Amino acid sequence: MESEKITEFKTPPNFIKNIINEDLRTNKYGGRVHTRFPPEPNGYLHIGHAKSICLNFGIAQEYGGKCNLRFDDSNPTKEKTEYVDSIIEDVRWLGFDWEDRLYYASDYFDKLYEFAVQLIKKGKAYVCDLSPDEIRRYRGTLTEPGIDSPYRNRSIEENLELFEQMKQGKFPEGSRTLRAKIDMASPNLNMRDPVIYRILYAYHHRTGNKWCIYPMYDFTHCISDSLEGITHSLCTLEFEDHRPLYDWFLIELGLYRPQQIEFARLNLNYTVMSKRKLLKLVEEKFVDGWDDPRMPTISGLRRRGYTPRSIRNFAERIGVAKSDNVVDISLLEYCIREDLNKIAHRAMVVLNPLKVVIENYPEGQIEEIDAVNNPEDPSYGTRKVPFSREVYIEREDFMEDPPKNFYRLAPGREVRLRYAYLIKCKEVIKDDDGNIIELRCTYDPLTKGGSAPDGRKVKGIIHWVSVKHCYDAELRLYDHLFNKENPEEEQDFTMAINPNSLKILNAKIEPFLINAKPGEKFQFERIGYFCVDTKYSSPGKPIFNRTVTLKDTWAKIKDKL
Repeated sequence: MESEKITEFKTPPNFIKNIINEDLRTNKYGGRVHTRFPPEPNGYLHIGHAKSICLNFGIAQEYGGKCNLRFDDSNPTKEKTEYVDSIIEDVRWLGFDWEDRLYYASDYFDKLYEFAVQLIKKGKAYVCDLSPDEIRRYRGTLTEPGIDSPYRNRSIEENLELFEQMKQGKFPEGSRTLRAKIDMASPNLNMRDPVIYRILYAYHHRTGNKWCIYPMYDFTHCISDSLEGITHSLCTLEFEDHRPLYDWFLIELGLYRPQQIEFARLNLNYTVMSKRKLLKLVEEKFVDGWDDPRMPTISGLRRRGYTPRSIRNFAERIGVAKSDNVVDISLLEYCIREDLNKIAHRAMVVLNPLKVVIENYPEGQIEEIDAVNNPEDPSYGTRKVPFSREVYIEREDFMEDPPKNFYRLAPGREVRLRYAYLIKCKEVIKDDDGNIIELRCTYDPLTKGGSAPDGRKVKGIIHWVSVKHCYDAELRLYDHLFNKENPEEEQDFTMAINPNSLKILNAKIEPFLINAKPGEKFQFERIGYFCVDTKYSSPGKPIFNRTVTLKDTWAKIKDKL
């Protein structure tokens, strides 16, 4: 992978850092700053998780602290080793390192069971026979209190015995749960006797069939943070209402309490961020897997050609907010253009070829033209591009009857072939149906690589490839997966899928590109930034994915701000 370990990543000033600064001033945690990134391994990470990764690891690095990578893997019906492996790869690719602090909630299953028993013994938890639907009905609403379960007042001894029998697999799946005994009239629905254990006869990716009862996320998450000595538990806003429950568990169990701080999650237009919806796209084959370049997943962005630096820069630019907002996807595209402009090797590629015959160029002659590899960095040097009597240009770079502001090739008009010569169109060749199939031109041999000796100027510069030396290659032109800014406004979000989100075409490429390696990145001049596909390319048969077009809409938006 192209990433390197990031030893210094600074987050911009934000309210979280203000809290941490005050905690350090008062020595609240003995001068410690210890964060964690705690994904559930039930899908691939997306760009929203990248924001959280950069925040948690960045805060730890900036304050000389620690950041754990922990998998909150308490739901075996949705979790896979595949997801674990992909998450590890993504965090590493972004440039962050958890050192020896890789943890799993499943590491704590024995302790979590003991803590549940402790709550039962305190009279703070009970085994409930209500079905999931009945529990929901008994919970009440935002305006009406809940109703006590008829099993709420079981004795401690009976609850201990029933919970042990649940552990031993004596009851059918879903027939019983262990619930915390809190307050069925609480205005916070999370406090109305939440379920903390349920029966699941499912194979766990790490513990196998050892357990048939599994702790719920809310019970597992806060205790895991406590056991790991986390100081600042950074969560997205949807967990704000869960904080009183987390505190209740830790207080009742007499455990150390980290400080939970909520921040706004990342929302991007023209995409969806829900793992459930992303899974639907994958399972129903709207896309080519989790790493489809149209997906907002980190693996999809990587395959599309995004760099770790561009995503880190994006996370830095959007900052950390207290309230939800929607970020324009053009800012993400601006960040990758900004990075690729500095590092991408330039090349000439013709998407829709039109043959040009230069009549006064010697037949059989081949010369090598010097082309700049990256005008942003002279250290990239130059390359040799073969030039011959017959070249391909873009069909859209010629018009037989051009409008006033068309500065490219037309009958009797002169343009420059990039890095090469000035040519003038003398004749247009058409087939029997009137379609243009070839142009006949002449060139000025005194204009190689520069301006004309007589000082004449041309406004048009177009790219080209030599007919005899170019190769065919597949290009995949990716666009937004959805054609609506907010796909979730649709009753079925898949109805907003853009039918033109992928176009595949056969293009003519410069000779050196035929040996491009998977993951290599290029700017195809006047067309866009491209990356060699890492999934389907093979030696001598590269497939190029368009990362982003050259047009920068964010720069225009930014100028208006």
